[in-house]
Order: sequence, then C-alpha cells, then structure tokens
Amino acid sequence: MKILVTGAGGQVGGSLIDHGAQNNCEVVGLDRAALDISDLSAVQAVLNDQQPDIVINAAAYTAVDRAEAESERALAINATGPENLALVCKKLDIPLLHISTDFVFDGDKQGAYVETDSVAPLSVYGVSKAKGETNIAAVGGKHIILRTAWVFGGEQNFVTTMLRLGASRTELNIVDDQIGGPTSCEDIAQCLLTIATRVVDGDFSEWGIYHYCGAPSVSWFGFASAIFAGKEAPKLNPIPTKDYPTPAVRPKNSVLDCTKIKQIFNIDQPDWRSALSSFLG
Repeated sequence: MKILVTGAGGQVGGSLIDHGAQNNCEVVGLDRAALDISDLSAVQAVLNDQQPDIVINAAAYTAVDRAEAESERALAINATGPENLALVCKKLDIPLLHISTDFVFDGDKQGAYVETDSVAPLSVYGVSKAKGETNIAAVGGKHIILRTAWVFGGEQNFVTTMLRLGASRTELNIVDDQIGGPTSCEDIAQCLLTIATRVVDGDFSEWGIYHYCGAPSVSWFGFASAIFAGKEAPKLNPIPTKDYPTPAVRPKNSVLDCTKIKQIFNIDQPDWRSALSSFLG
C-alpha cells in the first residue's frame, strides 16, 4: 500500500511515517515545503505524479490562539487545503483520510459528543477546521474525517510544555474545568493506518466522520497531575478557565464518543495513561 502523507513535519505526520514503515507500507511524507495544500495546482501535480493508494492529510494550522489574528492563513490551510485534496482525490478516485478536531464543538453538551452532533466552533481555529470538514463532504469523494483531541507526542505539546515549565517554576496554575481525552500521536497514526488498510484492501462504503480520542476523560489539571506523578514537581493549583484568559475560546467539554469507530473498524479507544507512560519513558 502506497500512502501519501501531507503535513509530514508535524506530530501525527511524523508518527505516520514511522508506523507506516513498521507496517511495510510505502509512505511518501511531504511537509509544507514539499507541498502547500492550499495551492490546488501543486496538489494536482503531486498526486498525479505519486499516484498513491490513499492520502492521509495531517497538514494543519494548529496555533489556536495565533489563529485569532491570522484567520486567512488558518482558513487557507485548514479549509481550502482539505478541499483541494478532496477535489483531486475524487478526480483520481483516491480515498482521503483527514484529521479534524474537538474544537468544532462549543463544549456545552452534557456527555460525550457523537459524530452527528451539530458543530458550533468558538474560535477561528475551530471555524477553519469545521469548514474543512464541510468542504470535503461537499466535494463528495471517498473520504473519512477523523476527529481527535488533546494530541500529545513529538516535541511541542502540553506534556513537553508542562515539563519545561515545571523545571523552572515552583508553582503552576492549571485549568481544571475543561475536560477531554488526551490522545497520543502514536495512537492516532496507528488508528489511521488501520483505517487505511481496511479502506484500500476491502470493499468499503462506510465513509464519513469518526471520533477517536484517549480515555478516561480528564481535566487539564488531572492530565498535568499525571505528567508529574512520581517526579519532583512544582505545586499544581487547579483554576477555572476564567482565571486563565486566552485569545481563543476553548470548549469546556471535548469528550468524544468513540463507539462508531469500534463498531466499523474494531478500533478500541486508547488509554492515554499508558501512552503517556511510554512517551515519558
């Protein structure tokens, strides 16, 4: 199976390249310098040249707060880019796997979000990702949109930020009224490869949106407490969101229901505590 991975320089993209090689896949990984997905002619040229069996779009503008001041750039990468990929993939009859986010929701629901819940993003980043989803669906080709949440792994993420700050401060204030499911980029990569194998090798028709995130649900404060467990650590103070203002508004409930992906692909919801232990180790 030949997989073309966009956004290969990111957390999930890099993990896809590693896991693809381990699963005996031919993986063509392209970072933004190699392929700007907001450029339709560039997308057409690369896909015509590579002719992959499947495309996995891991390219994204993920600077959530900076997006409030860079909306055009966020929309170009998160909305126009996925549409371009969908258009060319449809023309070439190539399935497209696209990564989306819990930020398409407003976080006001009581309980976990299912795939059919209405989106209501609170931030420019969330709006751009929601637009990317609708653009792909409007094109109408073979596609799967994988919504995930609280991604960690690689060099820059909540875990590494906590460890860096913890090394220089005696106290840290951590938001305790936002909950979600931390998800390892390694687990996301393996999930996407499992989906890709099923899609390419079999007669598949269950296209659309799927949810995938770590369990059990936890607050940022709870996640930070797990990161520092068993270590010499700063004092952690739980605080409400209102005491930690940010340019972008974040959903208070980011919990995703992962029943559908289990039913269709037999993919279990990963335990983020195990993934965290592996990452720290």
